[in-house]
Amino acid sequence: MQVSKWGNSLAIRLPVSVVEALELHEGDDIEVVIAGERVFQVKKKPGNDVFLERLRTFRGKLPADFTFDREEANVRT
Repeated sequence: MQVSKWGNSLAIRLPVSVVEALELHEGDDIEVVIAGERVFQVKKKPGNDVFLERLRTFRGKLPADFTFDREEANVRT
């Protein structure tokens, strides 16, 4: 891969082997993390469906005696 100038930033183009391995499509979000000295990893960020599924695992997990007080929640200190 070659680093290129893109506006005021630097950019790289991902080889087709990386695109295919991560099943990337135009518009997908990715993470680039430093894995070591002069080494990085490219990860595909999970989609909204994954985040929604994680949130659904918490549905209905409040204690039976829980009550929500809107006024108490909005009190400014």
